[in-house]
Amino acid sequence: MQLEGSCHCGAVSFSLTSAHPYPYQRCYCSICRKTQGGGGYAINIAGDAATLKVRGRKHISIYHARLKEESDKRAHRSTAERHFCSVCGSGLWVFSPEWPDLVHPFASVIDTALPVPPEYTHVMLGSKASWVQVQTQPADRQCDVWPEESIAQWHERLGLSR
Repeated sequence: MQLEGSCHCGAVSFSLTSAHPYPYQRCYCSICRKTQGGGGYAINIAGDAATLKVRGRKHISIYHARLKEESDKRAHRSTAERHFCSVCGSGLWVFSPEWPDLVHPFASVIDTALPVPPEYTHVMLGSKASWVQVQTQPADRQCDVWPEESIAQWHERLGLSR
């Protein structure tokens, strides 16, 4: 599926191809919540990094989150790159060198009509904010951290790959 996205002010727009466009995974980690999630979570989808075309690249800034494990006394810099518009602050996508073939745009900045997922996977519930009430449906999955099932596997299991 061809996806078009943009920031709020229009300084940045982008397009990419996604074989897995259903916005099913709600992330409640503090990074997503504080950089993207007004409702206490953010939703990423997956796209083919080789197809990403960007207009207004000069207006993009990159944020590397600081991660601190419970066993570590010091925080370390995440390798994941969170791209956002330096004009209006809209979060655009996440790219991680661990998965160089993928880019994960935030569903909130996709302008193309996205398909409605038949179920959701709620991830990183172990770090959700205390004020967040998780809204689940009977088929939804809930994970304290990450599920074993990848984005591609979720789409395949439900027969939703394009």
